[in-house]
Amino acid sequence: MTTILIGSLCTIGAIAILIAAIGILRMPDFYLRLSVTVKAATLGGGLLLLSAAFFFTGEVAVTTKALAIIFFLTLTAPVAAHLIGRAAYFIGTEQWKGTIRDDLAGKYDKETHELSSGNEENRKNQD
Repeated sequence: MTTILIGSLCTIGAIAILIAAIGILRMPDFYLRLSVTVKAATLGGGLLLLSAAFFFTGEVAVTTKALAIIFFLTLTAPVAAHLIGRAAYFIGTEQWKGTIRDDLAGKYDKETHELSSGNEENRKNQD
């Protein structure tokens, strides 16, 4: 039973990483590539580490390390992707021509690197 669980986790994890690799090739712009890569690679890496944790169930050190890596991978990968995406937006990396909406247009101050929510304009209009 454990062998089937480990094999299925490894297979699903490898498929997720394959989807991440295909996403790098198929997505039209940087932002979509970043999104699909981080999500799929984090899922795939987490599933592979989870299968390693199940494989080494008798060894507490290996299982603990695998679970800690999964935790930190899940915690840090989205934050890193957000910072990379924000830096790319700041330097003016082009969006895909099929992009319909840019929620940050006009809200990002390039001098102070701050993002306004648009509520400042509403407060000024109410005063």
